[in-house]
Amino acid sequence: MGILKNPKIVLTGGAGLVGQNLAVRLKAQGFTDIVVLDKHRANLEILKLTQPEITAEFADLAEPGDWQKHFRGADVVVMLQAQIGGTDYQEFVRNNVDSTRLVLDAIKANKVPYLVHISSSVVASSADDYYTRTKKDQEQLVRYSGVTAPILRPTLMFGWFDRKHLGWLSRFMKKIPLFPIPGNGRYMRQPLYVGDFCNIIISCIRNNIDSGIYNISGHEKIDYIDIIRAIKRVTGSRTPIVRIPFMLFYSLLRVWELFDKNPPFTTQQLAALNARDEFEVIDWPGIFDVAVTPFSEAIEETFNHPEYSKVILEF
Repeated sequence: MGILKNPKIVLTGGAGLVGQNLAVRLKAQGFTDIVVLDKHRANLEILKLTQPEITAEFADLAEPGDWQKHFRGADVVVMLQAQIGGTDYQEFVRNNVDSTRLVLDAIKANKVPYLVHISSSVVASSADDYYTRTKKDQEQLVRYSGVTAPILRPTLMFGWFDRKHLGWLSRFMKKIPLFPIPGNGRYMRQPLYVGDFCNIIISCIRNNIDSGIYNISGHEKIDYIDIIRAIKRVTGSRTPIVRIPFMLFYSLLRVWELFDKNPPFTTQQLAALNARDEFEVIDWPGIFDVAVTPFSEAIEETFNHPEYSKVILEF
């Protein structure tokens, strides 16, 4: 499979952060037979506008449906679908676990030879939240499916089309008079530029990378407050950054959750931020032959690219 010139590639959950970026880079590297399946209609429409040559179709992967036909003749599946935020545990189960069972069934039924599974660094985290639990379950389903699959565990990602992480923080910064930071803000992160991560996925496709678990951590350790300062710098924001007591910040989030079914930042995510995990840094540049983009360059490209930095996905 790794030597095919133009394999048919199916991206499940491909209208989100990684999928949108991956579509751009796959096309730039000459791939043309690409199918994106996702149930977020608004973001699918954005993908159709930015990448009109790609087949992009609505699909609720947690339910059997017409989407399964796209696995016929497929050479590669990149499994991207994931419920990241929210307060309803059953939505996490449905979108992270139930959907994975059906996608794996479609892969097996159509004898798709290769899968790249996008897991998460949280499966090795001390955090205990809905996302972590269901991503662990999802990864286990893939590991014991019998399908050939490198499993990639990225840390916090950022880049073009970022609706939930640094992208949302930048937009929030523009709307408020003061930007609140919980506690002292010294929560070490290992942010990963999604452009580098997409190049790793493409390396898997091109080179038929062996099955196994690969921890894809950002190579620079940066405190949360310094990430916020970097966002302020590259966007030219004048909003003051203000530290507030951790428990007050927690209480405000708790109140927000009472009124918002899908809040952009939850108390569970705050607890994960405070977990102080440090993830393994492997030689992924050497393994996948992918260069590391320095954080300062990556964040500049994220917010100041002449075309893609202006595209905002729906939350």
